[in-house]
Amino acid sequence: MKGFLNFFGMSVGGWIGWAIGAQVSIFTAFLVSMVGTGVGLFYTQRAVKRLLP
Repeated sequence: MKGFLNFFGMSVGGWIGWAIGAQVSIFTAFLVSMVGTGVGLFYTQRAVKRLLP
């Protein structure tokens, strides 16, 4: 379950990063997507630690 939630958080973070960066260029979209993936993973892990045993 934790792995699925981490994957979901990374996907959502990456998608949001891509949507923001795509307004500038595809390279910017890629870079911001990588940052969004990391941020999504970080906050998902924090939420999982608080909610799941």
